[in-house]
Amino acid sequence: MSDITLYDYWRSSAAYRVRIALGLCGLDFDSVSINLLEGEHKGEAHLARNPQGFVPALEIDGHMMTQSVAIIEYLHEMHPAVGLLPATPLDRQRVRALSHAIAMDIHPVCNLSVAAFAKSIAAKPDEMPVAWFHKFIGAGLASYERMLEQNAPSDFSFGDVPTMADICLMPQLYNARRWEVDLTAMPRILAVEENCNRHPAFQAAHPDQFAPKG
Repeated sequence: MSDITLYDYWRSSAAYRVRIALGLCGLDFDSVSINLLEGEHKGEAHLARNPQGFVPALEIDGHMMTQSVAIIEYLHEMHPAVGLLPATPLDRQRVRALSHAIAMDIHPVCNLSVAAFAKSIAAKPDEMPVAWFHKFIGAGLASYERMLEQNAPSDFSFGDVPTMADICLMPQLYNARRWEVDLTAMPRILAVEENCNRHPAFQAAHPDQFAPKG
């Protein structure tokens, strides 16, 4: 048993981010699945951990923490040598801007509960999910690609070590591929993805490693 417990769902983008961050920090953790499809996140036990009824919730250092980006920033402050955020204020701003382009702009409108509500009021509900995800994931990642073009070429989104930007990007790329979003016009993103896929922390955090058995 680890001293760190992640209340998790295998396909949650936010939980996936925290799994990557923990791996980059070299921290072992126990994963406790909260089944979103069965509504466990709205149950009394989980609401006591996270009053918003979301995943992840992370029990670490004797505290329960929520909100993936805030958790990642905490992990950076506790383990600054890992480099989840860069050393200078300007570079940290650049990484935060990239991270927020995913976590604050793409992810909220592509959350399954948001998409499900949109489908419930759509004029053509059968056509809505694919069109919705292609629109918002595709446009958001195209903007991210342009943001990368403003920086010098590098192995990762900002510099040559993984940062919070990559932690946010990779779960969104997982969703993009799940919904067959066209990424062919995004060479910088694809190069970053290839480098992240080679990294053990990203490999260990992948949803396939946490998918329900059977």
